[in-house]
Amino acid sequence: MKLVSLLSGGIDSPVASYVMAKQGAEIILLHMDNGCYADEKELDKVKLLASRLSEITGQEMPLYSFDHEVNQTIIHKNCENSYQCVFCKRAMQRVAKEFAIQHGCSGIVMGDSLGQVASQTLRNIRAEGYDLDFPIIRPFIGMDKLEIIEIAKEIGTYDLSIIPTSGCGIVPVKPITEASIEKIKAMQSKFDFDQMIKDCVASAKRIQ
Repeated sequence: MKLVSLLSGGIDSPVASYVMAKQGAEIILLHMDNGCYADEKELDKVKLLASRLSEITGQEMPLYSFDHEVNQTIIHKNCENSYQCVFCKRAMQRVAKEFAIQHGCSGIVMGDSLGQVASQTLRNIRAEGYDLDFPIIRPFIGMDKLEIIEIAKEIGTYDLSIIPTSGCGIVPVKPITEASIEKIKAMQSKFDFDQMIKDCVASAKRIQ
């Protein structure tokens, strides 16, 4: 089993990568670099987390970075502000799918837990991936934050994940919690979503 795992500098995604590696999956780590919308220290955190995951699992986990700043800007210009996070997730999932296919991987790992934040409500999860047609593995979907934190502390990723950074600078003040697929289709028709994804996949570079 070979999987791509979306890795941020947060608490959940490194633990999700660890859990699936312990289940026997070969993991390739993908980081969506927010560029000017992120703290420059975020990438350093991701590299530290990737190193710790390799150490704790005994598995070499290649780490790739993608230019997600361009995606975020295109989304911001063409979509309702409240849908920024939903389209961000749609872009991440589509990039991960295309990269996975290119590298012989059979699924995507994400650290979502249901209802934890706006982008992870059931309606939003459905809207984010309604036309993806590719497996997404969410090992924490029914867990709460405290359970995930406990695992993070056990494997030594927690202290790295809580290194202070400014977070995402393009998160809307009031993100949508009940995204409409019809509205997503309408907004997505305003720009070349497929080309945006192709360009982002082409920006992939191995950084560790």
